[in-house]
Amino acid sequence: MTRSTVVGIDGSASANRAVDWAVDTLVLGGRGLGRFGGFVLGSSGMALAGHAHSPVVIVREPYSGSHGEVVAGFDGSPDAEAAPFDRGGGRSEPAAVDRASLGDVLNLAVDVGPVPMQAGACLVLEAGPGFDLDRARHLVSERVRAVPRLRQRLVPVPLGCGRPVWVDDPAFDLGHHLHVRTCPSPGDERALLDLAAEIISRRLAPARPLWSITIVTGLAGDRVGLIACFHHVLADGIGGLAVLGALVDGTSEPAEGGAQPATGQPETLLRRFPCPAPPLRRIAAEAWVSRLRALARLPHAGAVIRRAAAELGAPSRVARCSLNQPTGPHQSLATVTVRLDDVLGFAHAHGGTVNDAVLAAITGALRALLAGRGESVPELVASVPVSARTSATSDWLGNQVGVMPVRLPTAGTLSERLERTAAITRARKSTFRKRQGSAASWGSAELLAGMNRVLARVGALGWFMDHQRLIHTAVTNLRGPEQPLAFNGATVAAVIPISLARGNVSVAFSVLSYAGALTISVAADTDRTPDLPLLITALRGELAAMR
Repeated sequence: MTRSTVVGIDGSASANRAVDWAVDTLVLGGRGLGRFGGFVLGSSGMALAGHAHSPVVIVREPYSGSHGEVVAGFDGSPDAEAAPFDRGGGRSEPAAVDRASLGDVLNLAVDVGPVPMQAGACLVLEAGPGFDLDRARHLVSERVRAVPRLRQRLVPVPLGCGRPVWVDDPAFDLGHHLHVRTCPSPGDERALLDLAAEIISRRLAPARPLWSITIVTGLAGDRVGLIACFHHVLADGIGGLAVLGALVDGTSEPAEGGAQPATGQPETLLRRFPCPAPPLRRIAAEAWVSRLRALARLPHAGAVIRRAAAELGAPSRVARCSLNQPTGPHQSLATVTVRLDDVLGFAHAHGGTVNDAVLAAITGALRALLAGRGESVPELVASVPVSARTSATSDWLGNQVGVMPVRLPTAGTLSERLERTAAITRARKSTFRKRQGSAASWGSAELLAGMNRVLARVGALGWFMDHQRLIHTAVTNLRGPEQPLAFNGATVAAVIPISLARGNVSVAFSVLSYAGALTISVAADTDRTPDLPLLITALRGELAAMR
């Protein structure tokens, strides 16, 4: 052991000095700033932990009459994960109880029928002929460590112990989640979308972390595809963007509502994997504490239920049409991409938002689809998720959304429909704005979670989803990065959002803005929607009228 005193240099310089000395491990003392200030161990300690090329151990001032605390910072590499925790007889404390939220439970409850509750995105990379697959695998392997949820699985607990809990998967194997496929000939967008529909429609193994990434080679023009698939219990739309943000090479500051880059918070940097699961007694105790707190809130339950019901609106049966037919396992995907500025300018000129303009265009396209089938309805009802947050990080996923059914007029010109749609959505969104930041911000999801759990327990949820008459379609709209992303040095030319058509909603829409483009992807039951090309043609016409 060699001891040396270095005075008056910052963390970066200290780290460089450590490299010069070829040290294996750096050990520092803490300043004793208490739990809040001492957690960061003084600015010099944290700076050193952030710049060092070797494991850093910081010994904090011991508490009176107890053992001293040791905090270790590491870079996430395999060697660092093994050290220094397992040396010197150290042990890791069990993890805190990380319980599924009510929104997560909702997504578990409705995962019935032939179409899994899964979504994802397809990234198209301008890779060129020199794309390095081995390096791409290595990058995914390294970056997965920055997203704790990607190495966790959801575990049910015994009766009376509350909702399922997230625990580290000690048997995690990246090979179960990262795959390489060759795109079928001719390697165009149609072939890539067919492959994406096949992958995202295939149910993920519930005993493993609920995600997969497939690298697709053989695309025309030396492009490479990257198909990401997530179960909805893992993350909502904004959370999914946060995961993608953690896996790509890096971005500029994201727009509001998009993915936030990994922040390198100490909780993540200092986290050992796998962390032992919390003991059952702690899970049970935490569940009972939560129940007692719920009892304390019981006097306010009526108001919460009324506010949640207001988000959903007064339930009424929608007009019957062929859009509501039970879906099967086979899905077809198609996309329409336009300039975001064109849609934005048209929307603002008529007092609406981009989302209002998209809803008006979708309504017009569905009107044309039904007209081709000899049908007509005065209005269409779309389920529109509304997030209770504007951003997420890779440490903060889960589901925090409410559900807003919107009744959309089908009559009139595009401009007239847009103006009426804007007025309708403004009135509905005001309900959410009044409660922004409160527990009721996603009350509709909690209310639906409870109702669906009851239906699931009596075996009626599948029947209900195949026969519901509350909505005609579903539209998800997300704001993505304004600047182009990159992965493995290749520019991401396009990001295609994908949500499946489920229950008796035979056509569903996903919308994402990215790098100045607006992409609308349409998922449709293959057998129920053989006229999907008609719908896509009509949607292109509606959007072209906004130029």
